[in-house]
Formats: sequence, C-alpha cells, structure tokens
Amino acid sequence: MVSPVLNRPTLVLNRNWQPVGVATVSRSLTLVWNDTARVVDPHDFRQYSWADWSRMAPGGDEPFIQAVSQRLRVPEVIVLRHYDRVHTSVVTFSRRNIYKRDRYTCQYCFAQPGSEELTIDHVLPRAQGGGSSWENCVLACVSCNKRKANRTPEQAHMPLARKPARPAWKPMYAWHAVRIESWSKFVSEAYWNVELDE
Repeated sequence: MVSPVLNRPTLVLNRNWQPVGVATVSRSLTLVWNDTARVVDPHDFRQYSWADWSRMAPGGDEPFIQAVSQRLRVPEVIVLRHYDRVHTSVVTFSRRNIYKRDRYTCQYCFAQPGSEELTIDHVLPRAQGGGSSWENCVLACVSCNKRKANRTPEQAHMPLARKPARPAWKPMYAWHAVRIESWSKFVSEAYWNVELDE
C-alpha cells in the first residue's frame, strides 16, 4: 500500500521558476534523486540536491516519509534543472472537467445540489443539431434540465449564467482541492480561481 504522503502534490517549476505542473511527492523525489530537479525551500528559495535534502530532519508537525533508517522531509516545491519551456496543453473535454469548469453549479438557476443532482445540458439541443463540446455543454440541475427540455435557453426563457467556453490550461487543475500556502510565492492568485484537470 502506498503512503498517502507519497501522493501529496508538489509544485513543479521550470528552470526559469515558472510553474509548469504538479507532481506527486514520490515523482518529485525521483526527479531530485536522478538530479533532474532540486528541492526549493519556499521560505528562503534555497535549492537542495538529494544528498542535502536527505540529511535534513523534518520539523515537529511537518509531513515526512518514514524510511528504514530515517525520516525524509516532504518537498512542497521543486525546480527542474534543464527544462525551460512553458506548458502548452489544452484542457480535455470531459464530463469531470465540465463539472469543475462550472463549479458544480447549475448554469440556469445557480443551485449547487451536489453532483448526483446535476446533469450535462446541451445549450443547442442535440435534437436541433447541437454537438458535445466545451462551447455547447453546461451543467444543469435535474429540474432545470427537464424544464428546458429540447429547447434553446432563449426558447425556454432560461438565460445562462455565462457563455460556455473552453478553459485555458493551468498547472493547478489537477490539484483543485489542494492549496499549499507556500505555493503562493510562485503562483499568482489567478491560478487558484480555476479548478480543472488536464
């Protein structure tokens, strides 16, 4: 069984200190072990190799990994040593990502009844030629979806909260539920406001 600590998120920066992704602690430590990355201390921005990091004991309430003969600190931020590009991925169109884009909120009545009571609604109904895309799908509660039926929002007199669109990719998408305070020194506030997966 894998320790939950090994699945915690670590912010990944490129060598220009720009956020390019989020990796698990286990992946981050592998990158540091292979000398592909360095651990960054978010307090003083000092960088640590594997040899340096493995000698540092964790603080009192700091998360750690229990190895055979020692406790290893959990890195919160790493910086890649050679990668200087910026991530250019797009957000995959999926049911899960529509829920996140629309923040589990009905786009007609603004209710947040829970995922079991939400459905995907085609703004231009499939019966009228509408397809499944970022620009034509929104969340709707069961009640609003039934009320709208096979009509457009205009035909049903049900205006949308906002026009649906494809969101831009941001490294935090995969870890929308996690907010590590030390990351705020490397990531602008705008990254926290969108909650999608890549």
